[in-house]
Amino acid sequence: MTIHLPGRAAATAEIAPDLARIMAEQAEREAAEVALHAKNKEALFDGLRQVGIAHVLVSFDGSGDSCQIESIDARSDLDVSVTLPAAQIIFAGIDWQSGASTERRLTLEGAVEELVYDLLSDTHSGWQDNDGAYGEFCIDARARTIHLEFNERFTSSELYTHDF
Repeated sequence: MTIHLPGRAAATAEIAPDLARIMAEQAEREAAEVALHAKNKEALFDGLRQVGIAHVLVSFDGSGDSCQIESIDARSDLDVSVTLPAAQIIFAGIDWQSGASTERRLTLEGAVEELVYDLLSDTHSGWQDNDGAYGEFCIDARARTIHLEFNERFTSSELYTHDF
């Protein structure tokens, strides 16, 4: 279907192939990101289990174009709060200009932070804007799952009218 607006020239035929190419490239990037997150989750679960960490609770908060991780609480297999050790794991990445795979060493804490920010960006883009949001991730290394509780803030107004 083609829509022509009065007083405007019709779109050129070259736009359709460009749009198709852009959409295909975006789909490739999204597929690469899904694979990247899966690989990084497995690396994180393995790293946490190797040092005896069962769960990690990550609290976050953001608003007004600012965001931060409030706390990272690691729990051992005995359900005791422990400090994340300085152990490092390999985390995968993508050079978005070339599309090439990259790898880098991150501490467990750095890997937790990076994965949390990536997952927030993917599921609730803009969570740090305006009234913002807060919540908690539960990373269960034994069950190899990640659970997110997300609380979005918003300003509301109600209109009341009266005729007297």
